[in-house]
Amino acid sequence: MTAGYSIPPSNQKAGISLDKAYEICRKETAQWAKTFYLGTMLLPPLKRKAIWAIYVWCRRTDELMDSPEALSLPIAQLSDRLDNWEERTKAIFQGQVRNELDAVMVDTIEKFPQSIKPYLDMIAGQRMDLNQTRYATFKELELYCYRVAGTVGLMTQGVMGIDPAYTTAPWSSAPDPSEAAIALGIANQLTNILRDVGEDRERGRIYIPQEDLLKFGYSEQDLMDGKLNQEWKELMAFQLQRARMWFEKSEQGVRWLSSDARWPVWTSLRLYRGILDAIEKLDYDVFNNRAYVKRWIKILDLPISYLIAQSK
Repeated sequence: MTAGYSIPPSNQKAGISLDKAYEICRKETAQWAKTFYLGTMLLPPLKRKAIWAIYVWCRRTDELMDSPEALSLPIAQLSDRLDNWEERTKAIFQGQVRNELDAVMVDTIEKFPQSIKPYLDMIAGQRMDLNQTRYATFKELELYCYRVAGTVGLMTQGVMGIDPAYTTAPWSSAPDPSEAAIALGIANQLTNILRDVGEDRERGRIYIPQEDLLKFGYSEQDLMDGKLNQEWKELMAFQLQRARMWFEKSEQGVRWLSSDARWPVWTSLRLYRGILDAIEKLDYDVFNNRAYVKRWIKILDLPISYLIAQSK
Protein backbone atom coordinates (compact mmCIF):
# COMPACT_ATOMS: atom_id res chain seq x y z
CA MET A 1 0.00 0.00 0.00
CA THR A 2 1.36 3.42 0.89
CA ALA A 3 2.94 2.84 4.26
CA GLY A 4 5.45 5.51 5.23
CA TYR A 5 4.17 7.97 2.64
CA SER A 6 2.75 10.94 4.54
CA ILE A 7 0.99 14.10 3.38
CA PRO A 8 3.38 17.08 3.59
CA PRO A 9 2.26 19.88 5.93
CA SER A 10 1.87 22.19 2.93
CA ASN A 11 -1.08 20.05 1.74
CA GLN A 12 0.85 19.28 -1.42
CA LYS A 13 2.28 16.19 -3.05
CA ALA A 14 5.18 16.55 -5.45
CA GLY A 15 4.49 20.30 -5.61
CA ILE A 16 0.81 19.73 -6.48
CA SER A 17 -1.95 21.46 -4.51
CA LEU A 18 -4.39 18.81 -3.32
CA ASP A 19 -7.18 21.38 -3.09
CA LYS A 20 -6.76 22.30 -6.75
CA ALA A 21 -6.39 18.66 -7.75
CA TYR A 22 -9.61 17.68 -6.00
CA GLU A 23 -11.39 20.62 -7.61
CA ILE A 24 -10.38 19.25 -11.02
CA CYS A 25 -11.94 15.93 -10.04
CA ARG A 26 -15.09 17.64 -8.78
CA LYS A 27 -15.59 19.51 -12.04
CA GLU A 28 -15.02 16.41 -14.15
CA THR A 29 -17.46 14.37 -12.08
CA ALA A 30 -20.08 17.12 -12.31
CA GLN A 31 -19.64 17.35 -16.08
CA TRP A 32 -19.72 13.67 -16.99
CA ALA A 33 -21.77 11.98 -14.26
CA LYS A 34 -24.58 14.35 -13.29
CA THR A 35 -26.76 11.82 -11.46
CA PHE A 36 -23.79 10.27 -9.68
CA TYR A 37 -22.44 13.74 -8.80
CA LEU A 38 -25.72 14.68 -7.14
CA GLY A 39 -25.35 11.68 -4.85
CA THR A 40 -21.76 12.58 -3.96
CA MET A 41 -22.81 16.07 -2.84
CA LEU A 42 -24.76 14.45 -0.01
CA LEU A 43 -21.60 12.90 1.43
CA PRO A 44 -19.35 14.52 4.06
CA PRO A 45 -16.58 16.59 2.37
CA LEU A 46 -13.76 14.09 3.04
CA LYS A 47 -15.67 11.14 1.57
CA ARG A 48 -17.03 13.26 -1.25
CA LYS A 49 -13.56 14.21 -2.47
CA ALA A 50 -12.33 10.62 -2.29
CA ILE A 51 -15.25 9.45 -4.44
CA TRP A 52 -14.50 12.17 -7.01
CA ALA A 53 -10.89 11.00 -7.20
CA ILE A 54 -11.91 7.37 -7.71
CA TYR A 55 -14.50 8.38 -10.33
CA VAL A 56 -11.92 10.30 -12.34
CA TRP A 57 -9.46 7.38 -12.17
CA CYS A 58 -12.23 5.12 -13.50
CA ARG A 59 -13.12 7.59 -16.23
CA ARG A 60 -9.49 7.86 -17.31
CA THR A 61 -9.37 4.06 -17.47
CA ASP A 62 -12.53 3.95 -19.60
CA GLU A 63 -11.22 6.63 -21.95
CA LEU A 64 -8.23 4.46 -22.81
CA MET A 65 -10.66 2.39 -24.87
CA ASP A 66 -13.69 4.57 -25.54
CA SER A 67 -12.49 8.12 -26.17
CA PRO A 68 -12.83 9.44 -29.76
CA GLU A 69 -9.05 9.25 -30.08
CA ALA A 70 -8.93 5.63 -28.88
CA LEU A 71 -11.52 4.47 -31.41
CA SER A 72 -9.08 5.19 -34.24
CA LEU A 73 -6.08 3.42 -32.69
CA PRO A 74 -4.93 -0.12 -33.60
CA ILE A 75 -5.42 -2.89 -31.04
CA ALA A 76 -1.69 -3.19 -30.36
CA GLN A 77 -1.46 0.48 -29.39
CA LEU A 78 -4.54 0.24 -27.18
CA SER A 79 -3.00 -2.76 -25.47
CA ASP A 80 0.18 -0.77 -24.80
CA ARG A 81 -1.89 2.05 -23.30
CA LEU A 82 -3.54 -0.40 -20.90
CA ASP A 83 -0.14 -1.87 -19.97
CA ASN A 84 1.22 1.60 -19.21
CA TRP A 85 -1.88 2.51 -17.21
CA GLU A 86 -1.56 -0.64 -15.15
CA GLU A 87 2.06 0.15 -14.30
CA ARG A 88 1.13 3.70 -13.40
CA THR A 89 -1.67 2.45 -11.13
CA LYS A 90 0.77 0.15 -9.35
CA ALA A 91 3.05 3.14 -8.87
CA ILE A 92 0.18 5.14 -7.32
CA PHE A 93 -0.36 2.37 -4.78
CA GLN A 94 3.33 2.69 -3.92
CA GLY A 95 2.84 6.40 -3.22
CA GLN A 96 4.42 7.77 -6.40
CA VAL A 97 3.01 11.08 -7.67
CA ARG A 98 3.48 12.59 -11.12
CA ASN A 99 0.34 14.65 -11.68
CA GLU A 100 -2.92 15.86 -10.08
CA LEU A 101 -4.76 12.55 -10.44
CA ASP A 102 -1.87 10.63 -8.90
CA ALA A 103 -1.84 13.09 -5.98
CA VAL A 104 -5.54 12.76 -5.12
CA MET A 105 -5.45 8.99 -5.55
CA VAL A 106 -2.46 8.62 -3.21
CA ASP A 107 -4.20 10.91 -0.74
CA THR A 108 -7.42 8.89 -1.00
CA ILE A 109 -5.64 5.57 -0.51
CA GLU A 110 -3.87 6.96 2.55
CA LYS A 111 -7.13 8.15 4.10
CA PHE A 112 -9.16 5.10 3.03
CA PRO A 113 -6.79 2.10 2.71
CA GLN A 114 -7.89 -0.42 0.11
CA SER A 115 -6.70 -3.20 -2.17
CA ILE A 116 -5.30 -2.60 -5.63
CA LYS A 117 -7.13 -5.69 -6.93
CA PRO A 118 -10.37 -4.00 -8.08
CA TYR A 119 -8.31 -1.40 -9.95
CA LEU A 120 -6.38 -4.09 -11.80
CA ASP A 121 -9.61 -5.98 -12.40
CA MET A 122 -11.13 -2.90 -14.03
CA ILE A 123 -8.15 -2.62 -16.37
CA ALA A 124 -8.67 -6.32 -17.18
CA GLY A 125 -12.25 -5.43 -18.10
CA GLN A 126 -10.99 -2.85 -20.57
CA ARG A 127 -8.77 -5.53 -22.06
CA MET A 128 -11.90 -7.57 -22.79
CA ASP A 129 -13.02 -4.76 -25.11
CA LEU A 130 -9.84 -5.15 -27.17
CA ASN A 131 -11.05 -8.27 -28.93
CA GLN A 132 -14.48 -9.18 -27.60
CA THR A 133 -17.46 -7.44 -29.19
CA ARG A 134 -20.09 -10.11 -28.47
CA TYR A 135 -21.14 -12.09 -25.39
CA ALA A 136 -22.58 -15.56 -25.90
CA THR A 137 -24.17 -15.85 -22.46
CA PHE A 138 -25.13 -13.65 -19.56
CA LYS A 139 -22.47 -15.41 -17.50
CA GLU A 140 -19.83 -13.98 -19.84
CA LEU A 141 -21.42 -10.54 -19.65
CA GLU A 142 -21.60 -10.72 -15.86
CA LEU A 143 -17.81 -11.08 -15.67
CA TYR A 144 -17.39 -8.06 -17.91
CA CYS A 145 -19.85 -6.04 -15.82
CA TYR A 146 -18.04 -7.00 -12.62
CA ARG A 147 -14.71 -5.90 -14.03
CA VAL A 148 -15.74 -2.56 -15.48
CA ALA A 149 -18.33 -1.57 -12.86
CA GLY A 150 -18.69 -4.04 -9.99
CA THR A 151 -15.13 -3.13 -9.09
CA VAL A 152 -16.25 0.45 -8.46
CA GLY A 153 -18.35 -0.83 -5.58
CA LEU A 154 -15.26 -2.40 -4.06
CA MET A 155 -13.16 0.72 -4.64
CA THR A 156 -15.69 2.94 -2.89
CA GLN A 157 -16.79 0.54 -0.15
CA GLY A 158 -14.00 1.57 2.19
CA VAL A 159 -14.78 5.24 1.63
CA MET A 160 -18.48 4.84 2.35
CA GLY A 161 -17.83 2.83 5.51
CA ILE A 162 -19.88 0.16 7.28
CA ASP A 163 -22.36 0.73 10.10
CA PRO A 164 -20.81 -0.46 13.42
CA ALA A 165 -23.97 -2.50 14.01
CA TYR A 166 -22.94 -4.72 11.10
CA THR A 167 -20.21 -6.39 13.15
CA THR A 168 -22.65 -7.33 15.92
CA ALA A 169 -25.64 -8.33 13.78
CA PRO A 170 -26.41 -12.01 13.19
CA TRP A 171 -24.72 -13.02 9.95
CA SER A 172 -28.04 -14.27 8.56
CA SER A 173 -29.42 -10.74 8.68
CA ALA A 174 -26.24 -8.98 7.53
CA PRO A 175 -25.35 -9.71 3.89
CA ASP A 176 -21.75 -9.51 2.73
CA PRO A 177 -21.27 -5.79 1.97
CA SER A 178 -18.76 -6.61 -0.78
CA GLU A 179 -21.33 -8.70 -2.65
CA ALA A 180 -23.87 -5.89 -2.38
CA ALA A 181 -21.32 -3.33 -3.59
CA ILE A 182 -20.50 -5.50 -6.61
CA ALA A 183 -24.21 -6.04 -7.31
CA LEU A 184 -24.83 -2.29 -7.44
CA GLY A 185 -21.96 -1.83 -9.89
CA ILE A 186 -23.27 -4.62 -12.11
CA ALA A 187 -26.78 -3.14 -11.98
CA ASN A 188 -25.42 0.25 -13.06
CA GLN A 189 -23.44 -1.29 -15.91
CA LEU A 190 -26.42 -3.28 -17.17
CA THR A 191 -28.36 -0.01 -17.15
CA ASN A 192 -25.58 1.66 -19.15
CA ILE A 193 -25.65 -1.18 -21.68
CA LEU A 194 -29.41 -0.89 -22.21
CA ARG A 195 -29.28 2.90 -22.47
CA ASP A 196 -26.34 2.85 -24.89
CA VAL A 197 -27.39 0.06 -27.29
CA GLY A 198 -27.55 2.53 -30.17
CA GLU A 199 -24.13 4.05 -29.49
CA ASP A 200 -22.46 0.68 -28.95
CA ARG A 201 -23.71 -0.77 -32.25
CA GLU A 202 -21.99 2.12 -34.06
CA ARG A 203 -18.76 0.86 -32.52
CA GLY A 204 -19.52 -2.68 -33.65
CA ARG A 205 -20.27 -3.85 -30.10
CA ILE A 206 -23.31 -5.77 -28.91
CA TYR A 207 -23.44 -6.37 -25.17
CA ILE A 208 -26.89 -7.97 -25.03
CA PRO A 209 -26.11 -11.70 -24.77
CA GLN A 210 -26.44 -13.70 -27.97
CA GLU A 211 -28.48 -16.33 -26.12
CA ASP A 212 -31.09 -13.67 -25.35
CA LEU A 213 -31.25 -12.46 -28.94
CA LEU A 214 -31.90 -16.05 -30.00
CA LYS A 215 -34.47 -16.62 -27.26
CA PHE A 216 -36.59 -13.66 -28.35
CA GLY A 217 -36.13 -14.14 -32.10
CA TYR A 218 -34.36 -10.82 -32.61
CA SER A 219 -31.33 -11.04 -34.88
CA GLU A 220 -28.03 -9.23 -34.70
CA GLN A 221 -28.87 -7.62 -38.04
CA ASP A 222 -32.17 -6.40 -36.59
CA LEU A 223 -30.21 -4.69 -33.83
CA MET A 224 -27.74 -3.15 -36.24
CA ASP A 225 -30.67 -1.83 -38.28
CA GLY A 226 -32.35 -0.44 -35.17
CA LYS A 227 -35.48 -2.45 -35.83
CA LEU A 228 -38.29 -1.64 -33.39
CA ASN A 229 -40.71 -4.55 -33.29
CA GLN A 230 -42.51 -6.68 -30.72
CA GLU A 231 -39.53 -9.03 -30.42
CA TRP A 232 -37.30 -6.10 -29.52
CA LYS A 233 -39.71 -4.82 -26.89
CA GLU A 234 -40.01 -8.23 -25.26
CA LEU A 235 -36.22 -8.65 -25.35
CA MET A 236 -35.70 -5.25 -23.72
CA ALA A 237 -38.38 -5.88 -21.09
CA PHE A 238 -36.48 -9.02 -20.12
CA GLN A 239 -33.19 -7.11 -19.93
CA LEU A 240 -34.73 -4.39 -17.76
CA GLN A 241 -36.15 -6.99 -15.40
CA ARG A 242 -32.69 -8.54 -15.01
CA ALA A 243 -31.10 -5.16 -14.28
CA ARG A 244 -33.75 -4.44 -11.64
CA MET A 245 -32.99 -7.77 -9.99
CA TRP A 246 -29.36 -6.69 -9.59
CA PHE A 247 -30.47 -3.41 -8.03
CA GLU A 248 -32.57 -5.41 -5.59
CA LYS A 249 -29.55 -7.55 -4.70
CA SER A 250 -27.64 -4.43 -3.74
CA GLU A 251 -30.34 -2.90 -1.55
CA GLN A 252 -29.78 -5.01 1.56
CA GLY A 253 -26.11 -4.09 1.54
CA VAL A 254 -26.88 -0.36 1.30
CA ARG A 255 -28.78 -0.68 4.58
CA TRP A 256 -25.53 -1.62 6.34
CA LEU A 257 -23.51 1.36 5.14
CA SER A 258 -22.41 4.01 7.61
CA SER A 259 -25.16 6.51 8.43
CA ASP A 260 -23.54 9.39 6.51
CA ALA A 261 -23.32 7.29 3.32
CA ARG A 262 -26.76 5.70 3.15
CA TRP A 263 -28.63 8.76 1.85
CA PRO A 264 -26.26 9.50 -1.08
CA VAL A 265 -26.02 5.84 -2.07
CA TRP A 266 -29.79 5.37 -1.92
CA THR A 267 -30.18 8.52 -4.00
CA SER A 268 -27.73 7.34 -6.65
CA LEU A 269 -29.25 3.85 -6.69
CA ARG A 270 -32.83 5.08 -7.09
CA LEU A 271 -32.00 7.71 -9.69
CA TYR A 272 -29.84 5.38 -11.77
CA ARG A 273 -32.53 2.73 -11.62
CA GLY A 274 -34.85 5.46 -12.89
CA ILE A 275 -33.07 5.27 -16.24
CA LEU A 276 -34.73 1.88 -16.69
CA ASP A 277 -38.12 3.56 -16.23
CA ALA A 278 -37.11 6.19 -18.78
CA ILE A 279 -36.30 3.45 -21.31
CA GLU A 280 -39.79 2.04 -20.84
CA LYS A 281 -41.34 5.48 -21.37
CA LEU A 282 -39.46 5.69 -24.68
CA ASP A 283 -41.18 2.41 -25.64
CA TYR A 284 -37.69 0.86 -25.69
CA ASP A 285 -36.46 3.09 -28.55
CA VAL A 286 -32.86 3.49 -27.43
CA PHE A 287 -31.71 3.67 -31.06
CA ASN A 288 -33.03 7.18 -31.60
CA ASN A 289 -33.24 8.51 -28.05
CA ARG A 290 -31.10 8.68 -24.93
CA ALA A 291 -32.91 7.73 -21.74
CA TYR A 292 -32.28 9.92 -18.72
CA VAL A 293 -33.91 10.99 -15.46
CA LYS A 294 -35.36 14.49 -15.63
CA ARG A 295 -34.03 17.09 -13.20
CA TRP A 296 -37.37 17.67 -11.45
CA ILE A 297 -37.62 13.94 -10.75
CA LYS A 298 -34.15 14.00 -9.22
CA ILE A 299 -35.11 16.86 -6.93
CA LEU A 300 -38.36 15.23 -5.85
CA ASP A 301 -36.58 11.96 -5.11
CA LEU A 302 -34.10 13.45 -2.64
CA PRO A 303 -36.47 13.51 0.37
CA ILE A 304 -37.80 10.06 -0.52
CA SER A 305 -34.30 8.62 -0.56
CA TYR A 306 -33.57 10.40 2.72
CA LEU A 307 -36.55 8.77 4.43
CA ILE A 308 -35.55 5.34 3.11
CA ALA A 309 -32.00 5.88 4.36
CA GLN A 310 -33.23 6.82 7.84
CA SER A 311 -35.43 3.75 8.08
CA LYS A 312 -32.44 1.56 7.26
